[in-house]
Amino acid sequence: MRSLYSEQQTWMHAIAAWIKLAVLSVCGTLLVLVERPVHLAIACAVVLLIFASLGRPAWRRVRMLVGVAIAGGLIVGFHWALGTTPLGVASALRLASAATLALMLTLTTRFEDLLAVLETLMHPLQRFGVPTERIALGLGLMLRFAENFYVQWQRLDDAYRARAGHGGGLRLLAPLTIRTLQTAERVADALAARLGR
Repeated sequence: MRSLYSEQQTWMHAIAAWIKLAVLSVCGTLLVLVERPVHLAIACAVVLLIFASLGRPAWRRVRMLVGVAIAGGLIVGFHWALGTTPLGVASALRLASAATLALMLTLTTRFEDLLAVLETLMHPLQRFGVPTERIALGLGLMLRFAENFYVQWQRLDDAYRARAGHGGGLRLLAPLTIRTLQTAERVADALAARLGR
């Protein structure tokens, strides 16, 4: 997430991390509850307008939304083949809205601030014997892997673009999978050495 975080300040940087997480949770729940594609289209348009209001930091990451658009198109195509196109449109709009909200959160919130909020929220669970440190470590690793996934994809795409003059698209899935597995193996070895297991 450090690579996704924008050092260039926007109006959303001034909002506390816990408020942004709470808003994201509420909006995510509402997106699931709303079923009519028209209402979801309005919600998606509002989210995209807010994203655009972040200015240059948002436009630098707009390529990430292209992947979401492709995934949404595949979902609509799948449901069209099944004869349930409205359901597919609703699902694609939900995906686009949620992904854009999450992207805004990572663009404007430091990784350390998010982890601090999660640790604070889980702290009461220690009274019931829940290993909150391990859960926090797991969440931190998950977020770091999401960042690593994005950075590796970007490097592979840049390298392919330099050779071929255009992006690699789905051709990059195989090398990306190999690199991700190699990274996961290195992290597992490092954790095993650190924990003595």
